[in-house]
Amino acid sequence: MATETIEKTTHKVVAPAEWLAARKELLKKEKEFTRLRDELSRQRRELPWEKVEKNYIFEGPNGAETLADLFDGRTQLVVYHFMFGPGWKEGCPSCSFLADSFDGVTPHLAQRDTAFVAVSRATLPEIEGFKKRMGWKFPWVSSFGTDFNYDFHVSFSKEEMESKKAYYNFANAGFPSEEGPGLSVFSRRGDKIFHAYSSYARGLDILLPTYNMLDMTPKGRDEDSLPDPMAWIRHHDRYSDGKMVDLKKLTKTSA
Repeated sequence: MATETIEKTTHKVVAPAEWLAARKELLKKEKEFTRLRDELSRQRRELPWEKVEKNYIFEGPNGAETLADLFDGRTQLVVYHFMFGPGWKEGCPSCSFLADSFDGVTPHLAQRDTAFVAVSRATLPEIEGFKKRMGWKFPWVSSFGTDFNYDFHVSFSKEEMESKKAYYNFANAGFPSEEGPGLSVFSRRGDKIFHAYSSYARGLDILLPTYNMLDMTPKGRDEDSLPDPMAWIRHHDRYSDGKMVDLKKLTKTSA
């Protein structure tokens, strides 16, 4: 007869009635959080806009494309600033972690008058090669040779890197790489384009379905012992047959 080996837990285990009472108490806080998030989203929509004055030209699969072209006939555009610089062998693993969900949301966004595109400073051949490797289909264009990434504070000059005061996430706090992640939203009214919103750093958490799902589990993200929170993340084709990354090799004590 087969036997089960069950790991012992120090977590509190209670009767169903007590579990239900505790769950309902937490539900009150979850509903409060949902209402607060709805209010925050309302305030986000009411932010003032700034007019985009520059005529940015990107390189895409169909040749040169303006920022207006990226709207694809719609009035709203979401741009994900993907960390992938010219000469890099591959895109950032953390940005790739986010990008694994992009193909699923893009057709739904289109039904709500919203286009989506990823933008990187890597050249188009570099982007196309990595995109093929990862099996992604979402639109992705190159801003190589333009000011776009610098104007939206996701690429940093050599001088900014050396000063350690690169402007990122609305502060001169520095950034450890020449490229940073971010998301920007644009609105088109006739032939005029406006910058409505940008978000960086932990503001991008909401784009991560894996993290949002892990947040519902007992272990949560389980990253406290790592040298940095996302140290466990790999490109999805770099996980070994679905096996977990050996976290013991990534602990703060061994870093």
